[in-house]
Amino acid sequence: MKAILKKATPTPDHSFNIHKDVGEAMLSSWHYHPEIELLLIKRSSGTCLIGDHVGPFKNGDTFLFGSNLPHTFRHEKKYMQRTDERIGESVVILFQQELWGNHLLSLPELKHISRLLEYAKLGLRIHGETRKKVARLIDDMLNEHPGKRIVHLLTVLELIASAQEYSTISSNGFNHEANNIDKSRINKIFEYTFNNFHNKITIEEVADLIAMGKHSFCRYFKSKTKKTYFDFLIEVRIGHACRLLAEQDLNVAEIGYACGYNNISHFYHQFKAVTNKHPLEYRANYVQIEHVA
Repeated sequence: MKAILKKATPTPDHSFNIHKDVGEAMLSSWHYHPEIELLLIKRSSGTCLIGDHVGPFKNGDTFLFGSNLPHTFRHEKKYMQRTDERIGESVVILFQQELWGNHLLSLPELKHISRLLEYAKLGLRIHGETRKKVARLIDDMLNEHPGKRIVHLLTVLELIASAQEYSTISSNGFNHEANNIDKSRINKIFEYTFNNFHNKITIEEVADLIAMGKHSFCRYFKSKTKKTYFDFLIEVRIGHACRLLAEQDLNVAEIGYACGYNNISHFYHQFKAVTNKHPLEYRANYVQIEHVA
């Protein structure tokens, strides 16, 4: 899967795109697009890579991505099977910031939406009651008349901006230059890491993928992602561990081994460093949050 610039083209009868993806249609490579994206994960789970963030996602998660923020979602295989009655499903809305014209969003009454779209450049995850309300509105939009769709979209953005029940995803230091990033090379590295993180990975073997020497690769990767390759690998492994803690009834040692750790003490240390929690604490907090939701 080659990372590409994806640009949505609305039909002549519509000013923005909204569509439902089912099963394999949810698959995408590391990509970006000039449109702002509102994404509802109706049924799926796995690992997401958003800017320089790696972490788990699950049913009901709702995201808002600003223009040109690179992202990809690695869905669990069980949600890709068309024969499964619980096949994965998501709803995607893509729209230009200028959809309503520059004048409308500059009105005093709507300046909080303009600020929201600025924050969305780092990616936003919607939480709490706002997430539930937004999910219902997005669902309704699929079957609405085009005129009501655009009103619903503005309503969704106003709801998110007013409630402020969201958190930024990518770090403030992340900087994606769409015209300069070497998409083919970066995609090879990401794909290889996602497919092999449970095994031992060396800098040399990853550098060989893109025909670079070890030191040149280290400089290249850090210049593109603002972090070392091993920092990225740790985040992939811990992101997978978070999902297993949330969804699987495995003990911590089993999860550590499944994520590529042969030393469980080392797993504990790195998990705490990334999440600021111990694995069992993370699981307990997740269960509590799900119970409240």
